[in-house]
Amino acid sequence: MQRFSTLSVLAALVFCGCEGSGGTQADPPVPVAAPLKPGVIKMAPKGPEAPAPVSNLPKSPDLYRVKFETTKGDFVIEVHRDWAPNGSDRFHELVEAKFYDGVKFFRVIEDFMVQFGISGDPAKSAEWREKTIPDDPVVKSNTRGFVTFAKTGLPDSRTTQLFINFVDNSRLDSDGFAPFAEVVSGMDVVDALNKEYGATPSDYQPEIQSQGNAFLEQKFPNLDAVKTARLVKDEPAAAP
Repeated sequence: MQRFSTLSVLAALVFCGCEGSGGTQADPPVPVAAPLKPGVIKMAPKGPEAPAPVSNLPKSPDLYRVKFETTKGDFVIEVHRDWAPNGSDRFHELVEAKFYDGVKFFRVIEDFMVQFGISGDPAKSAEWREKTIPDDPVVKSNTRGFVTFAKTGLPDSRTTQLFINFVDNSRLDSDGFAPFAEVVSGMDVVDALNKEYGATPSDYQPEIQSQGNAFLEQKFPNLDAVKTARLVKDEPAAAP
């Protein structure tokens, strides 16, 4: 019987693709001679006709908080615009549009990260998934509790998908993943999100984009979800 190493299996899962930006299925695992580096976030590249990134985003506050109410409990993230201005501006825009209400945590990998940000409404996914934003320089590191936009391997490919680091994933910094926020309360809730499906739902990003939560609830019924994501009204004063 042929045996497969744990690293090989993990590598195949991790390289499944992180954001089906443009609605295409992620590439299969990249064939390399050496073992794949565990924990790499890779997504399907966008096509040659991809639109230019949106550069005139509405400016967000320099510092603000967003409370996520989820099926596991609540957590709050604090956004620092100076860490990643374009990421902060886009996230603020999405929260004000109530984009994250109802989205599923569709990729939850132990000792790596949790990913979410495909709308449960296919019409809303179609509206936002091509609205890419310019890249930000990496100012903060992808360590535990930091929040970052997912992206493809191409420049300026961030749209709506986010991930929260469970552990120190600073190896992602050199790939251009720029954290824009940090979980400041409720990290125990983030840790408790259902991990039973691991990375598998991410293999179905085209179906999630086209069918929304109806697909996920049929195939992966136990996924946790965001109930609401709202700006905290008593926004903290800017740090000195």
